[in-house]
Amino acid sequence: MRYLPLTPEDRSEMLDVIGVSSIDALFADVPQAARLDGPVNLPRRATELEVERAFARMAKKNTAASETAFFVGAGAYKHHIPATVDHLIQRSEFLTAYTPYQPEISQGTLQTLFEFQTQVARLTGMDIANASMYDGSTACAEAVLMAARVTKRSRAVLSGNLHPHYAEATRTLARYMNIDIAANAPVPGGLDDVISQIDGETACVVVQNPDVFGNIHDLRPIAEAAHAKGALLIAVFTEIVSLGLIESPGAMGADIVVGEGQSIGVGLQFGGPYVGLFACRNDKSFIRNMPGRLAGETVDADGRRGYVLTLSTREQHIRRDRATSNICTNSGLMALAFTIHMTLLGEKGLKHLAALNHERAVELADALGGVPGVSVETDAFFNEFTVKLPKNAADVTEALIAKGVLAGVPASRLWPGGGLDDRLIIAATETNTDADIALFASALKEVL
Repeated sequence: MRYLPLTPEDRSEMLDVIGVSSIDALFADVPQAARLDGPVNLPRRATELEVERAFARMAKKNTAASETAFFVGAGAYKHHIPATVDHLIQRSEFLTAYTPYQPEISQGTLQTLFEFQTQVARLTGMDIANASMYDGSTACAEAVLMAARVTKRSRAVLSGNLHPHYAEATRTLARYMNIDIAANAPVPGGLDDVISQIDGETACVVVQNPDVFGNIHDLRPIAEAAHAKGALLIAVFTEIVSLGLIESPGAMGADIVVGEGQSIGVGLQFGGPYVGLFACRNDKSFIRNMPGRLAGETVDADGRRGYVLTLSTREQHIRRDRATSNICTNSGLMALAFTIHMTLLGEKGLKHLAALNHERAVELADALGGVPGVSVETDAFFNEFTVKLPKNAADVTEALIAKGVLAGVPASRLWPGGGLDDRLIIAATETNTDADIALFASALKEVL
């Protein structure tokens, strides 16, 4: 017998309460061109072998990052991941682990989350970190909401050099929380003036470092200006490896630090799943208003060390309308991958990895800067920088694909119609070889 949870009468009653005439009306915001107007174009039956072959043919249409000279960044970066990481995260204890509400059967998961939090706090220079978010963009948005709750203010200033996807995610959540967003235009070769926009109603200032163009900034003047007006500084990063070399946001006065942890232990994976990082300073109002989960260390009835979810009510995880945030879970498997890779690296390993990234980027910038008509606009950078080209960057990128080079992200793709058609954002990591850099420079010279 089929399980039919709703009768036609049930559906009719629900539609009446919602105030629409039909189920189709619920999809009014979906463009007609994007809707399926007939049966799904799939065969009614196929053997497992036939399905595998069909998917293999589809997969061959993709250009994998490992198959070409790859210099794409702007929020997701190609790094080497040790085989140990994938081996360990596939252990059944982790793959089958349930939400750790019951500590008596979840000590392994809880300890892993506790170790993850410790690593994130150390990396960011903050006191406390949560058990992870979905990704960097939603972590950024949640940080703005948290700042509004802590300061009881309803205005946020976003730097123009904040990744536009992060800014858009923030606008989406802020819109429904009645938070006013003030955003500047991007400045490829520097930093927009956010300090002048801080006033007595400002809850927070959001600045990315290194920013989306690769520029490295001293956050201290911004932190001082924000604190003078009673506002918080939210520091954002998209490349966690950068914290192996540059000063931590916490050391520069940030109140909340958020970003993307994909570069440690997590592959590109066509955009996800990733792991958002969220940390803040040790303030009671901050801790109680943090989104997501927090794993803490305690002792059991016999005095043995143990781990539990702490400092949040059960509503935080099961009743979203009563929760302090829109995230009622964490990116557990990706956080585990991050923790394993970070543990394998250690402090010295991370610093060495960061140094390799910077060296590769400097070598690439020198090579591309020697191509006639190309100018490197980023003076201080980690492993990512922006160049100005004498031609449309999107057209140049397409031409370079035919020569075996994925050259980067045209700024026009992030800011359509923003007047940045000649800018190209380029990343280099430890995976790029001397041959890759030479190929990029020679191919760019030919294309131009």
